[in-house]
Amino acid sequence: MGPVLQKNPVYRQLNDLLRTMLSTQFKRGDRFLTERDISEKFQVSRATANKVLASLVSEGLIEFRRGVGTFVRRDVIDYDVRSLVSFTEKAKMAGKRPSTKLLTFGEISANEVDHAVVSALNVASDVTLWEMERIRLADNVPVIYEHRFVVKDLCPKLTLAQASGSLYQAWTDKHRLQIAGADEVIRAVLLDLSEARHLQATVRSPGLEVTAVGYVYDQRPLWWERTVYRGDQYEFRSHLGPIQHATPARGVLRSIDSAGGKEPTSK
Repeated sequence: MGPVLQKNPVYRQLNDLLRTMLSTQFKRGDRFLTERDISEKFQVSRATANKVLASLVSEGLIEFRRGVGTFVRRDVIDYDVRSLVSFTEKAKMAGKRPSTKLLTFGEISANEVDHAVVSALNVASDVTLWEMERIRLADNVPVIYEHRFVVKDLCPKLTLAQASGSLYQAWTDKHRLQIAGADEVIRAVLLDLSEARHLQATVRSPGLEVTAVGYVYDQRPLWWERTVYRGDQYEFRSHLGPIQHATPARGVLRSIDSAGGKEPTSK
């Protein structure tokens, strides 16, 4: 018998437990637990077990094979648009070995950074930020180029070693920060020369750009980042709920002139 789930919400706990099992106990192609297995192992209803399995299928982590069963699918890295999940964890769940190449890391004054970044971080112009550029690799293949600014006051002892690994883990384990989430904008881009070189891809090949501001639990901004993903290495996945009444649009229709814009850059 597995661990008994007691706290609410049970669905979220079960989802997290099965994700952990996928990354630590199963490999690509393995047969996964059935709805009945999950119900008995974790003492939850069949309906809850089915809901979690359906969620994992929608995210591309497992797949149903009609008349055969449920199997682990870990051949691609997927980006969860509903929650923050570290690249390290995602790569491992895809059956790949994650690593990081740190291109630059150091302090920079906010007055040397584009005003749009300073405004997004809601800091004064004389505040010190950490700046870093990183390449994230899966099985030694570069898949992400990342440019990030971090408010130094919230993690003053951030180290080179921490910047070379999982920042989420460093922030939560070493700096005792509670990460509340992030506001993101996702759009399709064509890789420019510099990005293509970093990602070992062809110039003007397709990519996915995410610009984001991340927050700690008192809603103070912690980081601003622009991240470019290789289009042939990543899938962006989400699970949509039932049909609802329309709400005011939150997207931005870009003009032709601004469609090729890049992130705010250092002065």
